[in-house]
Amino acid sequence: MKKIMTLIIALSTFSIFAADKKLAVDTSASTLEWKATKVTGGHNGKVKIKSGSLNFKDSDLVGGEFVIDMTTISCDDIDNPEYNKKLVNHLKNDDFFSVDKFDTAKLVIKSARLGKGGHYDVEADLTIKGITKPVMFKANVENKSGGATATANVKFNRAHYDIKYKSGSFFKDLGDKLIHDDVEMTVKLSAK
Repeated sequence: MKKIMTLIIALSTFSIFAADKKLAVDTSASTLEWKATKVTGGHNGKVKIKSGSLNFKDSDLVGGEFVIDMTTISCDDIDNPEYNKKLVNHLKNDDFFSVDKFDTAKLVIKSARLGKGGHYDVEADLTIKGITKPVMFKANVENKSGGATATANVKFNRAHYDIKYKSGSFFKDLGDKLIHDDVEMTVKLSAK
């Protein structure tokens, strides 16, 4: 009887862990697009995802993370190569992301709950410039055999990460030189 109980416990434990799966993010098939606005317009571009994973319990998203390669930040809306390079270099310097000191950023999913609209309500920690702050967002997840895709719009307040350049949170009377604090990331992760 004792052996049977031990076997039942062992099998049930195995079935619990067998339901868990950790899928590696395919960085070549995953994208991150950014958009920032200012009083007189805005800019948008891309940053490459360096690595990541999505964690599932049965077919439900329960966790995950991805690392962003800040050295790959690019701008898509300036056609002039000289001005494009000037903006990208400015984004990489200490006015913005201090890429020489902090070459990666990271998002870690702390919890994910299936919402009423079929999306997941996600709570995560976002680390930029060595500073970690919580973010919340909605994610759409398609879980299929052999892989999964997750898409989300993640907004963060750059002032929370000590990015002060022309921010109304730090400087007054900027007028039309003001750059808004909210930055939007559109993330698509493909994992297998």
